[in-house]
Amino acid sequence: MSHETGLPQTPGLVQSLLREIAQALAALAQTGLGSTVDLLSLPMSPDDREALAAHLGQGEVDFTLEIAGATRVRETAYAGVWWIAHMGAGGRVAAERLEITPVPEIMVTHRDEIVAASRRLRDQLADATSGQTEKDAIHAG
Repeated sequence: MSHETGLPQTPGLVQSLLREIAQALAALAQTGLGSTVDLLSLPMSPDDREALAAHLGQGEVDFTLEIAGATRVRETAYAGVWWIAHMGAGGRVAAERLEITPVPEIMVTHRDEIVAASRRLRDQLADATSGQTEKDAIHAG
């Protein structure tokens, strides 16, 4: 067991990442500002990745989105810490990051999509209402 951190047999890179995540999580709690750690930019070995995953654990949310390939969004055991992996061609990991945020960016609906959805629903309701008015006029006549 490491006396410095209390983390059993944890590689130095993973210890550093866990400290960075702890600081980012504290900042999120205090300021509401999130942050991201790009895991593919780090010189992580498979053992490092496994140790990090073991320390962060599994939360309650784990799902896959199909957006230009499969994207797995997994909450860790620490609320606000999300592990996100986007798969590219051949099932290889194309992007992998930790997002320290209340809701991962990939899950936030963009304003222009909301505007388009609002118009579409309004148009459907208008079409249904005009169709119903025509039926009422036929039955009344």
